[in-house]
Amino acid sequence: MTTVFSDFLNSRDWLLADGATGTNLFNMGLQSGDAPEMWNVEHPEKITRLYQMAVDAGSDLFLTNSFGGTAARLKLHGAEKRVRELSRVAAELGREVADKTDRRVIVAGSVGPTGEIMAPMGALTHEIAVEMFHEQADGLKEGGADVLWLETISAPEEYRAAAEAFKLADMPWCGTMSFDTAGRTMMGFTSADMAEMVEKLDPAPLAYGANCGVGASDLMRTVLGFVTQGSERPIIAKGNAGIPKYVDGHIHYDGTPDLMAEYACLARDAGAKIIGGCCGTMPEHLSKMREALETRPRGDIPTLEQIAEALGGFSSEADGTGDDTPPARPRRGRRRG
Repeated sequence: MTTVFSDFLNSRDWLLADGATGTNLFNMGLQSGDAPEMWNVEHPEKITRLYQMAVDAGSDLFLTNSFGGTAARLKLHGAEKRVRELSRVAAELGREVADKTDRRVIVAGSVGPTGEIMAPMGALTHEIAVEMFHEQADGLKEGGADVLWLETISAPEEYRAAAEAFKLADMPWCGTMSFDTAGRTMMGFTSADMAEMVEKLDPAPLAYGANCGVGASDLMRTVLGFVTQGSERPIIAKGNAGIPKYVDGHIHYDGTPDLMAEYACLARDAGAKIIGGCCGTMPEHLSKMREALETRPRGDIPTLEQIAEALGGFSSEADGTGDDTPPARPRRGRRRG
């Protein structure tokens, strides 16, 4: 499937994605326990501002405010009947921002996990999961999203259900998982497992990778795990801005803009093509990341030691794959650009 996004992706050596949604919205007044998706209709000017901040900071793509937009998540707020509406508006607001920009900017329709446990461990069946993801995908498509963006997934069964739903919606897509448990997802999936899984999906994601997790160092180790598999598919790296710390009743991330600039270049050198931030990543981080990617020459694939020295130590000894140290020179399936 040739799309606006795939053409853009193929024309560039790297793309800068956006940063945090929740962190920025909390700074605008969102309260803990509120549904961010309701702000699409209650405070559209703030969502437009969220998108515009990413664009102004240099992002080539930004995610819509629809992460918790499935019926399962919105049911917690009595809004399970508004899935299509809230996702549509999220994408429409993004479309307005992207279309008035004097350069190409991609609107990526964010789709997060349902929050339910998939069968057989839980009650969520494959069929119901597909139905929920399809409903949200249709809303994002109707609102003008260029690509669907599955993120922060832990269970491979949920990832597969979303892929099937996106096929039903006839939309291109990308998808990331969160490797936040000693190099594995909460459901025990490894970077090697994911690299193998995505190639068997129909259609496969245009790009795949990792987001969120523990910190930039851990995410970089996961990226090296993807690269080791030798996939030709573009890799996504969307790491948190440092480690969260609880200060004066609020969560703060200790990653500085300079640290995130280092991370961006290391991610590029490791083999990631789409590079952005997740929790704690603000416009000032993105600006520094953009500047670094544009001005610093491409380097060799970093070692684990170089990553730890630049970004801080890892949260666990192993990367979750059963091999504590990936090869010093992982195979690269893609050219360096």
